[in-house]
Amino acid sequence: MAVTDHRVTVPLDWFDDANPETISVFARELVDPARRGEDLPVLVFLQGGPGGKGPRPVGPDGWVGQALKTYRVLLLDQRGTGRSTRVDARAISRFDAAAGADYLSHFRADSIVADAEHLRKTLYGGRRWSTLGQSYGGFLTLTYLSRAPEGLSACYVTGGLASIRPEAAEVYRRTFPRTEGKNKLYYDRYPADVDLVGRLADRLAAGDVLLPDGDTLTVRRLQTLGIDFGMKPGFERMHWLLDEAFDETGDEPTDTFLAQVLARSSFADNPLFAALQESIYAHGDNGPTAWAAQAERANHPQFAETARPLLFTGEMMFPWMFEEIRGLRPFAGAVHELARRGTASPLYDTDRLAANDVPLAAAVYYDDMYVDAGLQLDTAAAVGNAHAWVTNEYEHDGIGDDKVFARLHNTIAQLGGGKTND
Repeated sequence: MAVTDHRVTVPLDWFDDANPETISVFARELVDPARRGEDLPVLVFLQGGPGGKGPRPVGPDGWVGQALKTYRVLLLDQRGTGRSTRVDARAISRFDAAAGADYLSHFRADSIVADAEHLRKTLYGGRRWSTLGQSYGGFLTLTYLSRAPEGLSACYVTGGLASIRPEAAEVYRRTFPRTEGKNKLYYDRYPADVDLVGRLADRLAAGDVLLPDGDTLTVRRLQTLGIDFGMKPGFERMHWLLDEAFDETGDEPTDTFLAQVLARSSFADNPLFAALQESIYAHGDNGPTAWAAQAERANHPQFAETARPLLFTGEMMFPWMFEEIRGLRPFAGAVHELARRGTASPLYDTDRLAANDVPLAAAVYYDDMYVDAGLQLDTAAAVGNAHAWVTNEYEHDGIGDDKVFARLHNTIAQLGGGKTND
């Protein structure tokens, strides 16, 4: 791959000319070296998240290799991530709760789309380009189609057709039963882990088990590792983690286990993923998100810390995480304020989406733990020129298989290849 790095300066607030503050946005362009001089169309990759930086490829494998046959590929570090004016514990610490919430509100989908449009116009002369949205990248795609469809020639989405009438409470009403089902599949596959996880939870409940950074490992923090159950190798990663959970006495967690738990649950690499997780469902005046996952969890006693078998949670963020996890504590005031606010910038224009004529091809993973397939199909039916491929062959990380992008690309090709420049 031939690689070119791009960095541009953009407004912190695209929607208020009176705010002079700026940030930088970084994107990395890839192209087949043999075609670097050709006038190729551009495909911008919209990473999952929220708070997702562009992938750091080690070779032209998977969907990247497929895309490089046709496109220049632009890997965007969404604002606040990677090399795009990163928002982390140090950055957010300078704000009080209200100012921190105001600052985080500038890192939503509408601002990310505005950044992308700036890149399209300044780097590529304003030519239409295509998008590939993975997971939250699909949410961004729908915002893009709502706000700037004139910039798009075609859109591909994998596991991320968001509900265009978002309500966090409904999302989590659907999420907990699916996550419970994944737990059952896990324990069916590894039945000996039922006892192992129970013994581990009992030891953690007794207290004084510390992670390498000094945080106490609680039962509920252990449960959050179930976020991996929505990925194809998630069950295996959990099983092999637990394989080394106890020392030879069988009484104490090993240093190896504790180090891996810290790495998987600290959010040190992507704090915005936790901080903005429920905010992606805040839209217009649809009311506060109000810690919807925590409220819904109370309706499912089988997820209690004392329940056995112990069930793992999934892609849910809870208010206590911003007290127990060192790297998230500085975000506490801001995220509590965001959860209280009843209005947010509108993300989707349902009338414009219904009239959409930009071809959209989407892979809907029937067993997706994170993004409900039913809600995705409701959205597909409400968006013009949307074409959904429903499959249970893949989990949420199906984009890693090059056949997924190839199939979506073929769908658009059969529709005539997408829109072109006027």
